[in-house]
Amino acid sequence: MPIIKPISDLRNKSRRISELAHKANEPIFITKNGEGDLVVMSLASYGAMKQKLDLFGKLAVAQAQKAHGDRGRKLADVVRDLRKKIRDKD
Repeated sequence: MPIIKPISDLRNKSRRISELAHKANEPIFITKNGEGDLVVMSLASYGAMKQKLDLFGKLAVAQAQKAHGDRGRKLADVVRDLRKKIRDKD
């Protein structure tokens, strides 16, 4: 169930809003005059959401490439390249 708080709580109870954002680990919807106005979330939640969005974007590109006939690379080649990158990083 979404967490919804009035903007007055953001102004008057910012510490509680911050604690709630970290504890609930989900966005808090802030209303102004009964209408949606803002979304507040912890940096950890934002980072996780950003990573998911980046992954979904990459998957969308891959799906489009496959739909246009791109056969991609062999799994063995991908694994070999990843292992090489990991070794070179150390």
